[in-house]
Amino acid sequence: MSVFESTMRYFELAADQLGLEAGTRAVLRSARREVQVQIPVRLADGELHVFSGYRVQHNGARGPYKGGMRYHEEVNLDEVRALAALMSWKTAIVGVPFGGAKGGVNCPAGRLGDDELERITRSLIDKIAAVIGPTRDILAPDVNTNAQVMAWMMDEYSKLHGHTPAIVTGKPIALGGSLGRESATGRGVVGCYIEAATAIGLEPDRSRVVIQGFGNVGSWAGRLICDLGCELVGVADVNGAIHSEAGIDPYALLAHMRGGGTLPEFSGPGVEEIGGDEVSSLDCDVFIPAALGGTIHAANADRIRARLVIEGANGPTTPTGDEILRDKGVLVVPDILANAGGVIVSYFEWAQNLQHVGWEEPEVNDRLARILATAYQAVAARAAADRVGMRTAAYAIGIERVLEAALARGYYM
Repeated sequence: MSVFESTMRYFELAADQLGLEAGTRAVLRSARREVQVQIPVRLADGELHVFSGYRVQHNGARGPYKGGMRYHEEVNLDEVRALAALMSWKTAIVGVPFGGAKGGVNCPAGRLGDDELERITRSLIDKIAAVIGPTRDILAPDVNTNAQVMAWMMDEYSKLHGHTPAIVTGKPIALGGSLGRESATGRGVVGCYIEAATAIGLEPDRSRVVIQGFGNVGSWAGRLICDLGCELVGVADVNGAIHSEAGIDPYALLAHMRGGGTLPEFSGPGVEEIGGDEVSSLDCDVFIPAALGGTIHAANADRIRARLVIEGANGPTTPTGDEILRDKGVLVVPDILANAGGVIVSYFEWAQNLQHVGWEEPEVNDRLARILATAYQAVAARAAADRVGMRTAAYAIGIERVLEAALARGYYM
């Protein structure tokens, strides 16, 4: 099942819970604007390649559209639609004044050089500049994009509109980026872990953790959760997986990978290479999917032995996988809450840019922790009151808040 199909299924479950009429559902399911542009670029192979760039603006009732730009050969319009809708609900759940958007380019970013990525990025911004802006639609990093890509985006937009740092978040600090932004999504995952672990009787400093995906989100989550005292007993990424009952040092693993080594090549006390599909069946307390979507599904959900799943990735669990986990008594903290740390600190960065101020990192982290704790408690209370899972409760809160703002503005009268 695709991320789009999963997202729409979760939306419908929450809409049923809220008793929404068909017309309202149709409006909230679909995007207000979808843009697709052509990006012809001559690459290092000498050939002219034509990529497609997308920007989907789902709902802006609560504020300017906000969402990442991902570069990946499998990017398509349906995926971007689903992720844009997720952003609408996510920003509403955590109470930041944004709508939801998402974008991407279907280029093989991992095989391209910086000069090629820069040409693609500048061409994209030139073509979508009319529909974005610091009070219209703010871009951010996502899969295979980073602070440097955001810098190119800001520079290209600023050529047309003057110096505009608030057009993107996740920028280098030298260009107005926020301290704490790089770690924000992983820090948010760990913040939700602390809340959830306490709720189900786990000791937050003693859990055994498995992480699927060791990019920005997974590596930060791994470091921060081990800083609490937890043990990282399994890690997987696209290249393979490793396991150690003695615990894996996430700092040493990250240093190894930054030095050019692959994850399965890492060595340490008791570390052994295992099959990538074996990681989901490792004995642990906490499982953190932080890779791409759809990794927990009908064929493997029953093998997960954790008591708690914290979704660091977008759309990692299919509806069938979610149902299996619920029947097993596993508490799932859904992506639209668990990985919202990134958009929360993006909001902080945007606000700092508009006010021409800068906050110290402890202030950023403290504000993030307070917002996430409040949002988690609201979702947990709603789940208990309505006797539904955390995911349905989170969607219901997000949809309600978007609908409230839309009705107040007269959108659907």
